[in-house]
Amino acid sequence: MPKRATSTKTRPRRPKPRRSLVAKAGPLTVSEVAELDDLRRELERTARGASPVRWNADPDEVQRSVGKLVLTLVEFIRRLLERQAIRRMEAGTLTDRQTEDVGRALMQLEETVRDIAAKFGIPPEDLNFDLGPIGKLM
Repeated sequence: MPKRATSTKTRPRRPKPRRSLVAKAGPLTVSEVAELDDLRRELERTARGASPVRWNADPDEVQRSVGKLVLTLVEFIRRLLERQAIRRMEAGTLTDRQTEDVGRALMQLEETVRDIAAKFGIPPEDLNFDLGPIGKLM
């Protein structure tokens, strides 16, 4: 049997399509509502012609920039924990008490992040990173 010629070209990978919220029946989850809010804010920022959010290395703004970096990472981790808690709750692996405790802790963490962001003058919607061609972190 003759060997098949293999191409040295590699096809560019297509980005995974985002899960459609329209196709899903039923009420939206908390994370889906948050995702829609984030998309709306990004569209509004783009419509205003605002530049992408980037780290500011100005020596006079170092504290604010580091605060924004840390708060963005904490917010990212909080959202991951929230999604994990929702999955565990839907799977029935959390008791009612644990569900209450986790929900209360996540709400307090979100409030703390917002309070600290306000002290640095950072709007909560700016707690995100522009990863260039990949898109936003959250």
